[in-house]
Amino acid sequence: MRMILAVLTLISFVAQAQEPLKIGFITTLSGPGGYLGEDIRDGFLLAVKAEGGKLGGTAVQVLVEDDGLKPAQAKQIADRMMKSEKVQIFTGTVFTNVAVAMLGDILDSGAFWLGPNTAPNQYGGKECHPRYFVTGWDETLHGSAGVLANEFGVKRLFLLAPNYQAGKEVIAVVKREFKGSIAGEIYTSLDQNDFSAEIAQIRAAAPDAIYEFQPGGLGINFLKQWAASGLKDKIPLIVAAPSLDPRLLAAVGEAASNMHIAADWNGDLDAAANKEFVAAYRAAYNRPPTYYAAHGYETARMISAALKSSSGKLDETFRTALKRADFASVRGRFAFATNQGPVLDWYALGVARGADGTLGLVTERRIRERTGGAYAELCPMK
Repeated sequence: MRMILAVLTLISFVAQAQEPLKIGFITTLSGPGGYLGEDIRDGFLLAVKAEGGKLGGTAVQVLVEDDGLKPAQAKQIADRMMKSEKVQIFTGTVFTNVAVAMLGDILDSGAFWLGPNTAPNQYGGKECHPRYFVTGWDETLHGSAGVLANEFGVKRLFLLAPNYQAGKEVIAVVKREFKGSIAGEIYTSLDQNDFSAEIAQIRAAAPDAIYEFQPGGLGINFLKQWAASGLKDKIPLIVAAPSLDPRLLAAVGEAASNMHIAADWNGDLDAAANKEFVAAYRAAYNRPPTYYAAHGYETARMISAALKSSSGKLDETFRTALKRADFASVRGRFAFATNQGPVLDWYALGVARGADGTLGLVTERRIRERTGGAYAELCPMK
């Protein structure tokens, strides 16, 4: 009897040892922002596939679920994953209001959070946390658009963003970096389709340029209506990367011809890891990658490097390895600040036609070097 129990115990132990590490991937896959989550997911899964279903030698199971851009729904998904699946790594989330709804529970549970897109400001400052990492971008992205507006000599800038936490935060950081005056400031709804009233206000204000943050389907509708207004060639748009990615550009075409973009990544960056990623992504999905896809891929690569260092254990060794960011970045170089937010180079991108006549995003110059978020100064972590 003892021998039978010993054998059963050994079998149970081996079975548990062979169970894959579960990663909770909660993202937006439906609605106007659905393709953003799709691209983050596809980039992440591309990295997992490249390692044969493993990351850093550890077998992983990526549990993908759609939050529907509903904070309460995301919270329910996260709670279920933690209780029934024992998930200890979460990633994938697109929108700040969705992230905030579940971040407290996730971090309190002892799990790790790696944000491939969103970065709530409070967690970048006084509420920074040892298991909270931002692998995509923080407020520096939108601040870089303010820097770009300064470079273009803009004196009066009009601001337009959705009326939710991230929209308000990005407007605040643009205003922090921009040296001129604000010609107007409008907040729109997250499901808005008609921007005619806002465009009329912009026309009346007659600014030198516009900063608009309308990602995904919101941006498609706005840019098409902006071009139809007749103002496109009169007033340039100076924006951050979420307002014009390759999929958005393909949908609006010439409507984006007078746009200038601040970004941390582009498909033409001359880094070996980036060239490899772009080629693999195109081959796998038959479309060019976006910023979202690049961040999803890079997040998986970070987890891979950390798991390799910790031999698959989610302990302090894993956290230390994550913070070290010892991997080949598609962005050329990547580091974490004290708040575990990204320190990156930032670029000015333009819209131009390639040799095949197709419109694309072209890197024009570097506008900031090794720059991280200002909230890191408020973080008490060492």
